[in-house]
Amino acid sequence: MARREQTIACTLTGGDLAAQAERWRRLRNRAGIARVEVADGLRLAFGDESGVEGALQALIAVENECCPWARWEVLREGDRLIMQATSSGAGVATLHSMFVQVEHVDGLDP
Repeated sequence: MARREQTIACTLTGGDLAAQAERWRRLRNRAGIARVEVADGLRLAFGDESGVEGALQALIAVENECCPWARWEVLREGDRLIMQATSSGAGVATLHSMFVQVEHVDGLDP
Protein backbone atom coordinates (compact mmCIF):
# COMPACT_ATOMS: atom_id res chain seq x y z
CA MET A 1 0.00 0.00 0.00
CA ALA A 2 1.38 3.43 -0.96
CA ARG A 3 2.11 5.86 1.82
CA ARG A 4 0.12 9.10 1.69
CA GLU A 5 1.83 12.40 2.35
CA GLN A 6 0.43 14.19 5.37
CA THR A 7 -1.25 17.51 4.63
CA ILE A 8 0.81 20.43 5.92
CA ALA A 9 -1.78 22.92 7.13
CA CYS A 10 -2.93 24.62 10.32
CA THR A 11 -6.54 24.11 11.32
CA LEU A 12 -6.71 27.41 13.22
CA THR A 13 -8.50 30.17 11.38
CA GLY A 14 -9.21 33.87 11.77
CA GLY A 15 -9.16 35.12 15.32
CA ASP A 16 -7.82 31.88 16.79
CA LEU A 17 -4.80 31.94 14.48
CA ALA A 18 -4.14 35.61 15.24
CA ALA A 19 -4.45 35.01 18.99
CA GLN A 20 -2.02 32.06 18.88
CA ALA A 21 0.49 34.09 16.87
CA GLU A 22 0.21 36.94 19.37
CA ARG A 23 0.79 34.59 22.33
CA TRP A 24 3.95 33.26 20.61
CA ARG A 25 5.11 36.81 19.85
CA ARG A 26 4.65 37.94 23.47
CA LEU A 27 6.51 34.93 24.87
CA ARG A 28 9.38 35.32 22.38
CA ASN A 29 9.67 39.02 23.23
CA ARG A 30 9.62 38.27 26.96
CA ALA A 31 11.93 35.27 27.22
CA GLY A 32 13.12 34.21 23.75
CA ILE A 33 16.84 33.54 23.46
CA ALA A 34 17.51 31.60 20.27
CA ARG A 35 16.10 30.06 17.09
CA VAL A 36 17.89 27.18 15.37
CA GLU A 37 16.83 25.26 12.27
CA VAL A 38 17.76 21.58 12.58
CA ALA A 39 17.60 18.78 10.00
CA ASP A 40 14.14 17.61 11.08
CA GLY A 41 12.61 20.87 12.28
CA LEU A 42 13.09 23.81 14.57
CA ARG A 43 14.26 24.61 18.10
CA LEU A 44 13.44 27.77 20.03
CA ALA A 45 15.22 28.48 23.32
CA PHE A 46 13.66 30.47 26.13
CA GLY A 47 14.94 31.68 29.47
CA ASP A 48 13.57 29.59 32.34
CA GLU A 49 11.76 32.52 33.95
CA SER A 50 8.63 32.34 36.07
CA GLY A 51 5.63 31.29 34.02
CA VAL A 52 7.53 30.51 30.82
CA GLU A 53 7.25 26.73 31.01
CA GLY A 54 3.49 26.89 31.59
CA ALA A 55 3.08 29.32 28.70
CA LEU A 56 5.14 27.07 26.41
CA GLN A 57 3.16 23.98 27.41
CA ALA A 58 -0.11 25.81 26.65
CA LEU A 59 1.17 27.01 23.28
CA ILE A 60 2.40 23.61 22.15
CA ALA A 61 -0.82 21.94 23.31
CA VAL A 62 -2.60 24.12 20.74
CA GLU A 63 0.08 23.44 18.10
CA ASN A 64 -0.18 19.68 18.58
CA GLU A 65 -3.92 19.96 17.93
CA CYS A 66 -3.91 22.40 15.01
CA CYS A 67 -0.69 21.27 13.31
CA PRO A 68 -0.54 17.48 13.82
CA TRP A 69 1.90 17.12 10.91
CA ALA A 70 4.64 18.12 13.37
CA ARG A 71 5.60 16.90 16.82
CA TRP A 72 5.79 19.77 19.32
CA GLU A 73 7.43 19.40 22.73
CA VAL A 74 9.14 21.31 25.53
CA LEU A 75 12.56 20.17 26.71
CA ARG A 76 14.74 21.47 29.53
CA GLU A 77 18.44 22.01 28.78
CA GLY A 78 20.36 23.57 31.64
CA ASP A 79 18.86 26.95 32.44
CA ARG A 80 16.86 27.03 29.18
CA LEU A 81 13.55 25.72 28.01
CA ILE A 82 13.53 24.44 24.45
CA MET A 83 10.49 24.28 22.21
CA GLN A 84 11.30 21.57 19.71
CA ALA A 85 9.13 20.97 16.66
CA THR A 86 9.98 18.12 14.32
CA SER A 87 8.47 16.78 11.12
CA SER A 88 9.43 15.17 7.84
CA GLY A 89 9.23 16.02 4.16
CA ALA A 90 7.52 19.34 3.43
CA GLY A 91 6.80 19.75 7.14
CA VAL A 92 10.47 20.50 7.81
CA ALA A 93 10.52 23.38 5.32
CA THR A 94 7.32 24.73 6.86
CA LEU A 95 8.86 24.64 10.35
CA HIS A 96 11.96 26.38 9.01
CA SER A 97 9.74 29.22 7.79
CA MET A 98 8.19 29.78 11.22
CA PHE A 99 9.26 32.10 14.04
CA VAL A 100 11.79 33.91 11.87
CA GLN A 101 11.80 37.00 14.11
CA VAL A 102 14.01 35.20 16.67
CA GLU A 103 17.53 35.30 15.23
CA HIS A 104 19.96 35.26 18.20
CA VAL A 105 21.53 31.77 18.36
CA ASP A 106 24.39 31.90 20.88
CA GLY A 107 24.97 28.61 22.63
CA LEU A 108 21.99 26.58 21.38
CA ASP A 109 23.13 23.18 20.17
CA PRO A 110 21.02 21.49 17.48
